[in-house]
Amino acid sequence: MKVGVFAVVFGALPFEKMLDYVQSVGVEAVEIGCGGYIGDAHCKPAQPLGDDAAAAAFRKAVDDRGLTISALSAHANPLHPKPEIGEAHRAAVTNAILMAEKIGVDTVVTFSGCPGGGPGDTTPNWVTCPWPPDFSETVKWQWEEVLLPYWEETARFAADRGVRVAIEMHPGFCVYNVATALALRQAIGPTIGVNFDPSHLFWQGVDLSYAIRTLGDAIYHFHAKDTRIDPINAAVNGVLDTTSYREFDKRSWIFRTVGYGHDEQVWRDMVSDLRLVGYDGALSIEHEDGLMSGREGFEKAVRFLRDLVIREQPGAVHWA
Repeated sequence: MKVGVFAVVFGALPFEKMLDYVQSVGVEAVEIGCGGYIGDAHCKPAQPLGDDAAAAAFRKAVDDRGLTISALSAHANPLHPKPEIGEAHRAAVTNAILMAEKIGVDTVVTFSGCPGGGPGDTTPNWVTCPWPPDFSETVKWQWEEVLLPYWEETARFAADRGVRVAIEMHPGFCVYNVATALALRQAIGPTIGVNFDPSHLFWQGVDLSYAIRTLGDAIYHFHAKDTRIDPINAAVNGVLDTTSYREFDKRSWIFRTVGYGHDEQVWRDMVSDLRLVGYDGALSIEHEDGLMSGREGFEKAVRFLRDLVIREQPGAVHWA
């Protein structure tokens, strides 16, 4: 298992300077954004897809530093009902798959997407309860008429190119928890797996050990990001919260760097459970902690995770 980084947090740095920096801190793997909501600061697929030399140079820059690419990511809503957004996001997912094939990366991370509530809608509609009956009808329409047809086609496209798709379970999209992730995987096949990001599951009240053990070999990638649930705000308002992410004191929960939302034992258990189900990929640090700068949160996370990975190596002798 390797400590990695979701490099979009350092999008202001040129690609090779970013690689130099993360390698110097002790990272072994990079997850590179190439479109959708996260932008394409380090990888604009349209250029290297049409230029073999550019694609080779891109990969060489990573290899020369002893790093691996854990995934290419196009966090997008390919089901967005507004045509100009949906088309751009579908293109981002397609280009990420093509770029992964070209440079020999086997995993692309994205979201499942969320369409509108029915034909003619122009904004996504995420349903969180089954009643009134309109809500259940909406979910049925979204899955049968939009989600499944798109992913049937896209999974075939990815599989033909030796690429698997890791869907991040994220509230706001059709796949947001273990049940919906497994439902999509069962319907589409093993080309579809998950990007396991505990930060989105903590606040939903999920037990991470149960979730990891249930998903098993469907876990294709992992984001290392934490969440702190505010004991006062959550006790008053519950965890469904549309308060701005910048209003830290008013929210029921906020994203934190690893170890600042849940203690070391929780993260040690996660690493152990990942090993139990056969995951040996990257722990890709995603920084969205508004109480720390990108570098501070990232470097704290690297130190925290490197210690866990070393101590949790199979067969290692330790007294922790």
